Amino acid sequence: MFRIGHGFDVHAFEAGRPLIIGGIEIPHDRGLKGHSDADVLLHTMADAILGALALGDIGKFFPDTDAAFKDMDSKVLLSEVVEMMIKKGYRIGNIDAVIMAERPKFRPHIDDMRDVAASLLKTDLSNVNIKATTTEKLGFTGRGEGIASEAVVLIEKVEE
Repeated sequence: MFRIGHGFDVHAFEAGRPLIIGGIEIPHDRGLKGHSDADVLLHTMADAILGALALGDIGKFFPDTDAAFKDMDSKVLLSEVVEMMIKKGYRIGNIDAVIMAERPKFRPHIDDMRDVAASLLKTDLSNVNIKATTTEKLGFTGRGEGIASEAVVLIEKVEE
């Protein structure tokens, strides 16, 4: 049995914070504003998995109104979602994600992000695709106000 999920997330830039994307720190003059570390890529992956499981979204499990999740490392968040998936008897088939931003350039960091994601998702590197694109200077990402990300995941029932 296969299930498909989709995730989407957006965070605005904020001065004085590190830029954490895909579980790694990316050199940049600003980070992203959020209750957690605001890792848009890992958030979309978690939301895609939760969607595939019909469990809602990360806000349901990690609400931004709960001080326990303040400045939470999104690697922990994604790991907890992966554990939910495993307990329901599923594993990653594959995941495809995109980061949308004018700056910084992500190509030099994508291989490291894929390594981190594959480890967190408990899957082979060949099942994880991450890409980046600009929005041709259009919209809030094009104006450099923030970063968006989307992910699509296929999960499969583990044979008993």
